[in-house]
Amino acid sequence: MDELDRKIITLLEGNGRASNARIARDVGVSEGTVRRRLKRLISEQIINVVALPDPRKLGYESEALIGVQVDPDKVDAVAVKMANLEHTRWVTITTGTYDVFAWATLPNSEALGRFLRDQVGAIEGVRRTETFVSLQVMKRESGILA
Repeated sequence: MDELDRKIITLLEGNGRASNARIARDVGVSEGTVRRRLKRLISEQIINVVALPDPRKLGYESEALIGVQVDPDKVDAVAVKMANLEHTRWVTITTGTYDVFAWATLPNSEALGRFLRDQVGAIEGVRRTETFVSLQVMKRESGILA
């Protein structure tokens, strides 16, 4: 990956729908070069092209970061099970107080409570959770929310 790839990625972070022609103009190369670069970046899984919805506009009023303490021999298994839950949007294995963090979006606080008790709490190896409920999202990926 070189500086041109980085410039292309930066432009896409700002506008994921930018055309190859627009990107080519902005970085000073041909549209064919951008097309080939993007094809390689995607095929090598350096970038993923995805839609990033606003959960609130889809009816999910409750967003939370969930810290999970896990039995040491079950960290990977718990992370995989959490990643497969319907309402988790992001799951990572970490160092520190919590072994796994997950970002979840649910319709309301009651649904969040049921999710924590009935789904997360039921995963074998989960010892303890701490939930941080989002009050206001100030940034979602590269866009600033007003």
